[in-house]
Amino acid sequence: MSEETSTNPGGSSGPSTRAKGSNIIAIASGKGGVGKTWFSITLAHAIARSGRKVLLFDGDLGLANLDIQLGLMAKKDLGAVLAGRASLSQAVTFYEEGGFDIIAGRSGSGALANLAANRLQALLDELALIAVDYDYVIIDLGAGVESTVRRLAYAAGRIIVVVTDEPTSLTDGYAFIKITHSERPDSDIQVVTNMANSTTEGERTFNTLNKACQGFLKFSPLHLGSVRRDEKVRGAIRAQTPILNKYPESEAGTDVKQIARMLRRPQTPDGG
Repeated sequence: MSEETSTNPGGSSGPSTRAKGSNIIAIASGKGGVGKTWFSITLAHAIARSGRKVLLFDGDLGLANLDIQLGLMAKKDLGAVLAGRASLSQAVTFYEEGGFDIIAGRSGSGALANLAANRLQALLDELALIAVDYDYVIIDLGAGVESTVRRLAYAAGRIIVVVTDEPTSLTDGYAFIKITHSERPDSDIQVVTNMANSTTEGERTFNTLNKACQGFLKFSPLHLGSVRRDEKVRGAIRAQTPILNKYPESEAGTDVKQIARMLRRPQTPDGG
């Protein structure tokens, strides 16, 4: 555990007074290949290192791979839950290297991607019950804007859209924001720029996206920050270990730690 500690996780109220879903963060992307799952893992780890209790939920029901990135062999996963062989709480696995809990998906299987709406709602209801025992629940969503992805996202109190400077990432990220803002205007949508060549370039990428949001949606998401391009990310993924363990002083890891601090800062009414 790092030097960052707190006795009042997230500055939040206790489970009895916390609004349903307010401690749930959904990590989204309009397309694959933007580093969403790596960011979800690293964010969960960064928050856990500050003394918070964190659950990382693999919500990519089509191509779950959280456990693969971490080299984790979960005894029970979402497949077992949906088959009726385990409850959601029984599928929780403690990831000792990161100091946080994980609910793994069914790796390598697309069988859960087209989950019936009633089954998905039952899953979300169970997740909401579990969430009260955590300071933060982070959902690694599937890429894209499919209805299952959106239903999972809407269970969260905050949605973070991960984008890169690639035109397709910005276009698809904008599409996700547009649909979400249209269907749920009160959604707290925020943006992280990943694989940025520099912090300045990351800001420039966000400004391109934000210009479209302001121009067409009359809405401006908060930019949480940028994660710089870092070859050590690839090394950590290959080693199936969190970057904050393998390369604790890496630029990308440092950037995610800063974003984690931003998330833990109490928000003012104007979103600051």
